[in-house]
Amino acid sequence: MPTICSFRGIIIVMYFRKKEHNPPHIHAITQDFDAPFSIETGEIMDGFFPPKSTELVKQFIAKYRTELLQMWETEQYHKLSPLE
Repeated sequence: MPTICSFRGIIIVMYFRKKEHNPPHIHAITQDFDAPFSIETGEIMDGFFPPKSTELVKQFIAKYRTELLQMWETEQYHKLSPLE
């Protein structure tokens, strides 16, 4: 499970595709929550994530959608810069 980025108490990870399911997604993790977010739509796929943190994750996905989809397809992970 490579860590893609971490910012404002949120850790963004992507599990290895061979062990995951479609649609392409990331997991956003805080001390108390872990939720999958669709890379294509930016929406929470299951569970709950705090509203302010959800908006930050959506902004992150919007900024890096192309890179995240490429990582999902190729399994060539790299760190991305945090939101400012």
